[in-house]
Amino acid sequence: MGSKTGSGDQFRRDSPLAPAHENNESEEDLMYEFLEKYLPRDKRVRMGILMAADVFALCLASFLGLFVRFDLNISKIPPEYARAALEFLPYYILASLVIFFLARMYSTMWSVAGVREALHVVAACGLASLVQIAGMVLLRLSVPRSFFLVSFAALCAEELGIRLSYRVVISLFGNHSKKAAKRIMIVGAGTSGSVILKEMTTSSLVNGYVVCFVDDDKNKAGKFLNGVPVAGNRNDIPRLAEEYKIDEIYIAIPSASAKERKAIIEICRETGCQVKILPGIYQLINGEVSIAKLRNVEIEDLLGRDPIRVNLDEIMGYVSGKVVLVTGGGGSIGSELCRQVASHNPKQLIIFDIYENNAYDIQLELKEKYPDLDLVVLIGSVRNTHRIETVFEKYRPDIVYHAAAHKHVPLMEDSPNEAIKNNVFGTYKTAKAADKYGTKRFVLISTDKAVNPTNIMGASKRMCEMVVQMMNARSKTDFVAVRFGNVLGSNGSVIPLFKKQIEQGGPVTVTHPDIIRYFMTIPEAVSLVLQAGAYARGGEIFVLDMGEPMKILDLAKNLIRLSGYTPDVDIPIVFTGLRPGEKLYEELLMNEEGMQDTPNKLIHIGKPIEFDMERFEGQLEELYSVANQDGDGIREDVMRIVNTYHPAGA
Repeated sequence: MGSKTGSGDQFRRDSPLAPAHENNESEEDLMYEFLEKYLPRDKRVRMGILMAADVFALCLASFLGLFVRFDLNISKIPPEYARAALEFLPYYILASLVIFFLARMYSTMWSVAGVREALHVVAACGLASLVQIAGMVLLRLSVPRSFFLVSFAALCAEELGIRLSYRVVISLFGNHSKKAAKRIMIVGAGTSGSVILKEMTTSSLVNGYVVCFVDDDKNKAGKFLNGVPVAGNRNDIPRLAEEYKIDEIYIAIPSASAKERKAIIEICRETGCQVKILPGIYQLINGEVSIAKLRNVEIEDLLGRDPIRVNLDEIMGYVSGKVVLVTGGGGSIGSELCRQVASHNPKQLIIFDIYENNAYDIQLELKEKYPDLDLVVLIGSVRNTHRIETVFEKYRPDIVYHAAAHKHVPLMEDSPNEAIKNNVFGTYKTAKAADKYGTKRFVLISTDKAVNPTNIMGASKRMCEMVVQMMNARSKTDFVAVRFGNVLGSNGSVIPLFKKQIEQGGPVTVTHPDIIRYFMTIPEAVSLVLQAGAYARGGEIFVLDMGEPMKILDLAKNLIRLSGYTPDVDIPIVFTGLRPGEKLYEELLMNEEGMQDTPNKLIHIGKPIEFDMERFEGQLEELYSVANQDGDGIREDVMRIVNTYHPAGA
């Protein structure tokens, strides 16, 4: 298993790429520092040095043409041949320098040159030799015919050596600097892997170098890529990490499926090495493969499925040219809704949020990205009847995405009245304003915690769904709800918490070893919300297919390993017990609800549960009074309204 620190010297001794002498380390470092310090930076100076070197090479090539022809004995060279070669030499040098200049041999970045550039050098040398032959024939200067062949071969070797000398020196000395301590394995000996290797070889800014490749292609096994061995396949990664003392592993297979990437990452995690990954095939298409594109492996890479992609262009016609209001537009879901709506030419986008900092951040982002967007950012609370009606009266939104809500389960358990005021009555007031001012479509962002709720937050969201159902039955506005589970990286989710705890050295806190949750990325969830909005006819509860659930404990362990640590060795995991109102697993549908399909297999429609709407409206009036009195008995009132609500421990 690769160590994390203090291993640079050991690598120099053990690596097959290391120099033979152990004690010349300081000399190599001094040489590298000398090159970096004293090699000229000015282009004209470098060009002058190259021209001077070329002049020397041309002279040497002419000399070698005769020297080799006459058995490496200067005394055997006939004087008339020497005079002929010397007489034409100035013309040969002048013509060759012009050819080299036109062939861009003085403007090419030779530190990153490849086969194509080498062929250009050979072609330029060939043209110079042809000029030499033609000139000496025209001037009737006699030399042996083999002179031209030997001179051409010598010139090619010299010019290639001159052009590649800087690169060779950097390769010999640069990788042995004190900075180059990290030993790197690249998974994928294809185009992407070779590009990354080339960049690492030529850049003095990269803190490390590649010692081996891994590839599943049997035809590549045992071969070398630019001097680096393809040492095995993915199953050999743990062994090779130990053998080569690997610090970091780069996964450079952009074309791999999410399932395949997950399998490789799972193997890499066994090594304890830092793992980075090249994001996707589009990087190859756009020619963007580079070290800079490598990123740390994120937990979404371990979902084991390809990202959900929705062609919003096909279904977002209902947004184009419309006035769209997003409540809670500064939050995790709300801000992503704003981003995706803004990209589909709304007539006007209104962001409504109580938190000014969040609203300001998304405002800046959208103004920069969509300068022509008619964007309105308003501060206010959905609990304020007058404020929300004023907004609807002035802007008359065609579509409303209602994402404003308190969502933190334990905090709402401690402040149940606030959950009811904000979630239930914020929704109720916004929905009534939508009905009053002719909104065409109202989309509520709901949650899986609304199903058989054990906490006040979930119960409040279930009442929000009931409000939507009631309003839809009485209004020309199409009221719908979209229900989904946890989103990765949202405000208050476990991922940011775990990352922070790992950065602090632990412990990582998990409530229960068996707790599971459904996960989806924020862009995935929002794109499905928008598509569900396109399917809305009124009264539906759309349920998003969240895939397979994940154990929170596994998620915590994965993040620890991906950070280069060992769970319960480097970073301890502590079980804190279920929080107030928390349950081991979440459900997306209630047993009473049926399931209908939509054109998108990831979006389903749950059959709404029937309830007495007149009675519900009366109960809401009573609940409003109780909530605003901040009394302690609100849970009992909620239980009478939501008969599926069973508080944890009750």
